Amino acid sequence: MTNSEKFTPWTTRYRPETRAAQGDGWRGPDTGAVPPPVSLAATYARDAEYRLPGGLAYLRDQGGPGYEQVENVVAGLEGGAGALVFSSGMAAATAVFQVLPGGSRVVVPRTMYFGLTKWLTEFGPQRGLEVVHVPMDDLDAVAAAVSAAPTALVWAESPANPTWTVTDVAAVGEIAHRAGALFGVDNTVPTPVHSRPFELGADVVMHSGTKYLNGHTDVVAGFLVLAPERTEARATLWERLQLHRRLTGPLLGPLETYLLMRGIRTLFPRMRQISATAQALAEHFAAHPLVSRVAYPGLPTDPGHTVAARQMTGGFSGMLSLHVAGDWQRSLRVAQHCRLFIRATSLGGVESLIEHRYTFEGPDSTAPKDMVRLSIGLENPADLVADLEEALERAAKEDR
Repeated sequence: MTNSEKFTPWTTRYRPETRAAQGDGWRGPDTGAVPPPVSLAATYARDAEYRLPGGLAYLRDQGGPGYEQVENVVAGLEGGAGALVFSSGMAAATAVFQVLPGGSRVVVPRTMYFGLTKWLTEFGPQRGLEVVHVPMDDLDAVAAAVSAAPTALVWAESPANPTWTVTDVAAVGEIAHRAGALFGVDNTVPTPVHSRPFELGADVVMHSGTKYLNGHTDVVAGFLVLAPERTEARATLWERLQLHRRLTGPLLGPLETYLLMRGIRTLFPRMRQISATAQALAEHFAAHPLVSRVAYPGLPTDPGHTVAARQMTGGFSGMLSLHVAGDWQRSLRVAQHCRLFIRATSLGGVESLIEHRYTFEGPDSTAPKDMVRLSIGLENPADLVADLEEALERAAKEDR
């Protein structure tokens, strides 16, 4: 008997909001505790017949009781067949590339999360990967890259960090599958609240659980989720990913797993409020005289709006970028002059963050120099607007 079988299973197929809020209904097996207790055990004793009473032997191999819950919940929210929790989003994302056969060719976005770009550049070739970077919003370029040689994996991230370029996920998925390639999607920014990549053709979905899933800037975590329909290629990939995690050990700690599950319980109301505030800020600054452009797929003027509106529901998430008018160094000064927005890396928490991404990433960055990246939190929208207004004005005055 597995640990999850000791918990009372739901017999009703509840909607995602309900599944998240109640953590799929898990309770303490002995007391009915809400939520179930945290197990800090790293190893589990066998009985006199050398059997494992709860089906668990060792933390690195199988995780513990809380791992089953959070994996089941995230798999359910995405509509997937199963999930694996990792110690970070990077551990999850790089696992997909590490388990591919030697010599595999992969097609990835030219603009995506900088950490994964850096890993693929530094370590991809050493692991025998041929890494092809393409503008993922250009379907002709994607098709040409995928058809140029046998391709094992196509990877997409939409909207793409930090420019929020939108990829037509369904169209790229069709291109990948026609060529016999697997299709992976980073769904960190939209979350299951706003996007369902499996309905658009993804084979595997990745999350940096550090961000919106946890939502409180106090846990680093990652997820991989498998598509619901079983195919031989998906099954092989998943078996390799399970083995990779078991042998290399990029597993989350029990306390962090508890905090992660606690954050997921409020995912839907957080995302809806955050997305509404981000939309309001994008609209406010879209015609601002000190801003040359707002990058946010929720704006009808955004190049990716039509595609985003087709494949996202209920909002466009909480990330936007302001391109500040004037010399590019003015954008850095805007970040310096903010008082409410916190100058910090990461995204997806309840507090709003601002970052001059080019300065953080350095010369290899694909982030425009005139851009500041905003992660919108749960503050009053008027306070956020006022803080940015003052920062823009102060930065502009220093040029006069």
